[in-house]
Amino acid sequence: MSERRLSELAQRLVKPEGITSSDFAMIDKAACKAGIHFDLWQKGFLYLLFGKRADGKYACGSGGAVLSSCRQIGKTFTVGNAIFILCAGRANTLVIWTAHHTRTSDETFADMCDMTHNPKLARYVENVRRANGQQEIRFTNGSRIMFGARENGFGRGLHSADIEVFDEAQILTVKALDNLIPIVNTSPNPLVVFMGNPPKPGDQSEAFGEKRDLALGGDAEGMLYVELAADRDADSDDREAWAKANPSYPKRTSEQAIMRMRNLLAEDSFRREALGIWDEHVAVRAIDPKLWKQSETMQVPDGGIPSFALDMPPDRSTLVIGNALKLHDGTALIQMAAIEDAHRNGTQWAVEWLRERWPETAAVVIDAQSPAMSLLSELQKAHVRVTITSMAEMGRAYGRFQDMLNDGQLKHLPDDAQPQLAAAVRGAITRNLGASGALAWNKLGADVDISPLVACTLALYGAFTSKRVPGRKQRVG
Repeated sequence: MSERRLSELAQRLVKPEGITSSDFAMIDKAACKAGIHFDLWQKGFLYLLFGKRADGKYACGSGGAVLSSCRQIGKTFTVGNAIFILCAGRANTLVIWTAHHTRTSDETFADMCDMTHNPKLARYVENVRRANGQQEIRFTNGSRIMFGARENGFGRGLHSADIEVFDEAQILTVKALDNLIPIVNTSPNPLVVFMGNPPKPGDQSEAFGEKRDLALGGDAEGMLYVELAADRDADSDDREAWAKANPSYPKRTSEQAIMRMRNLLAEDSFRREALGIWDEHVAVRAIDPKLWKQSETMQVPDGGIPSFALDMPPDRSTLVIGNALKLHDGTALIQMAAIEDAHRNGTQWAVEWLRERWPETAAVVIDAQSPAMSLLSELQKAHVRVTITSMAEMGRAYGRFQDMLNDGQLKHLPDDAQPQLAAAVRGAITRNLGASGALAWNKLGADVDISPLVACTLALYGAFTSKRVPGRKQRVG
């Protein structure tokens, strides 16, 4: 099978306009001398990635470069080698390379460290720093490539960079992007690269999905968008579909490797991971973002009766107290009342917190399956009456939350005032409860801590099911 060009392979290809030259000519020449050879599609992608307008600015410098593909296609090899060579040849270039997971960042760093042993490239490397959280390749001309994981907060506090690479871009929130994009604003000719696979349900993929939507909607000015994928109606067992999605098959990605995924992955997962096909429903969230935005309020109203609920993620890393304020008109406002790092601050603080508020509280709720159940005995000793929800009641709590949101009866504070709750709302997915068709939040399936959302949902349930009338005073005869 002869090599195919990028334009022949790409399911979708949006090119930036005005390219008159490209840094890739220099990169490819140096790569050949170092024994590094790019495939035809890789050459096409890198030419466009490093393409420049007549004014010397990168053609995709304003909109960024996006590469969506299946796994095992060689994204890191392609972009990593090119950026390494660019840094070796261009002085004082700072590159920030981030992945979502620490493991991915470590693997990329290790792969690029291997390049420092290439006899033709080693002389351009001054040193390699391997300390966790401070991994860096420094070149003799002052250029640097820094590596880190977004899950560990890498990039915050950095003041400048020339190139940013967002690996695992399918797990990239708008908030993380907002924190990191300003870093390149001081560069005279910045370049931002997004590389990822089609996101699976539950991935925090709004930034990656937004880039794709812009490209497909024809509003991709100053952007390079490349989507390598099989046709949507492709037969998952068709080897030609495999080759269209993954041009490294069968030369570098063997049939055995793809067959392993075919045998072990579910059909939808295989189409994402091996064929690069986006799930067109992946952007459908458990909570409608428009409804959530419409339900925002700037302040907590006066009056109302509070209820609280406790929840923790499966790893017990945080303890959250959710609050639902039931108002006299039958509506409610939910918010996070408190959240603490349980590893650092423990959990007993919540007992005293709730004990102080219990006289004026309608309900305190904990789900029977929640790790927060460990506080039950201490709360009982503090004379706080706890409502414990069953699986069926969790389903009813979920239903009440969605119904009140749909009916405009549920309010919440702005997302920037409740960032943990906002993240949980964006990343929440659901699970089926038995054969009845009922749903509930899925803690184990989400890639984000949804305990703030669970706590608020349970507090809302308690607010509307409790018969307790707080603050009732006894008459003294």
